[in-house]
Amino acid sequence: MAKTASTMLPLGTPAPSFRLPDPEGTFVSLADFAGQRALVVMFLCNHCPYVKHVQAELARLARDYTPRGVGLVGISANDATKYPEDGPARMAEEANAAGYNFPYLYDESQRVAQAYQAACTPDFFLFDQGRRLVYRGQLDASRPGNGLPVTGQDLRAALEALLAGRAVLANQSPSLGCNIKWRPGNEPDYFTH
Repeated sequence: MAKTASTMLPLGTPAPSFRLPDPEGTFVSLADFAGQRALVVMFLCNHCPYVKHVQAELARLARDYTPRGVGLVGISANDATKYPEDGPARMAEEANAAGYNFPYLYDESQRVAQAYQAACTPDFFLFDQGRRLVYRGQLDASRPGNGLPVTGQDLRAALEALLAGRAVLANQSPSLGCNIKWRPGNEPDYFTH
């Protein structure tokens, strides 16, 4: 388990555009979330123990916030050649088993992950209705083996503030997880070992 922290993309950054397929080949884009009060973009993968640790909370988060006008989308950008368990064939199984009711998309080119400066799985980005970044970082302080319960506290607090029209606290902690599995020669400049 290689521990990698998120890059903490600057707050206020506009949401980078995307148009990616789900495992069945249906494309979903940033524009598909127009009208949503907020958008949570999550970089996930199937095999990462950090993602597995929070899967149930991700499903709960979607059940709790989708009815409140929040869009959620999961994106896997891992190199499926070297990590076939993270490829589209397994993504549909994983989404079904985890109870995800949000689109789970595959970023084969890894360009979307690079645009978001995603570094780890899981990595979370919350955008307001104008699609400006208001939160990035950890779901909560729980990690595999640290004994803390998975509550989604940090992301939930940011969502609650945003939906109530309050400022999201700027003191935000980076996410921690497995590094995104970049294709050879595709590792972005912002990513360091």
